[in-house]
Amino acid sequence: MRIRLLAVGTRMPAWVTEGVEEYRKRLPRDFALEVEEIAPGQRGKNADVGRAVALEAERLQARLRGDERVVALEVGGKAWSTEQLAEQAETWRLDGRDVALLVGGPDGLAPDLSARADQRWSLSPLTLPHPLVRILLAEQLYRAWTLLVGHPYHR
Repeated sequence: MRIRLLAVGTRMPAWVTEGVEEYRKRLPRDFALEVEEIAPGQRGKNADVGRAVALEAERLQARLRGDERVVALEVGGKAWSTEQLAEQAETWRLDGRDVALLVGGPDGLAPDLSARADQRWSLSPLTLPHPLVRILLAEQLYRAWTLLVGHPYHR
């Protein structure tokens, strides 16, 4: 199974790239995490936020593959414990499809893209900075994998 994190936002600081890479390299090939950055829609003083969100949705949609399980990360999604994430990951793996995790821009995902998702997952009711979300996701995916294989990382 391949997990693709499709995240709106480009040019992350080095600490983000290094943090994500630390967990990516620990994961085995059959639980690989790939990160694909999506250019954000234009925002500014007179920008149309709705248009920016719609453009981001188009760009995300264009990157999706027809056979992937799509999981939208949203504050209003279902919260999972680490153990529940491990159960989800095992379900994903047994499903035989790759997984696309979607992280929207500063204004979230477009409603139609959210509705298209197979699942909606909330990391926290808190508003988290997008760079931190990438590291948190990578670490939690690694932790879930360690639970599945009985590795002592999760104690």
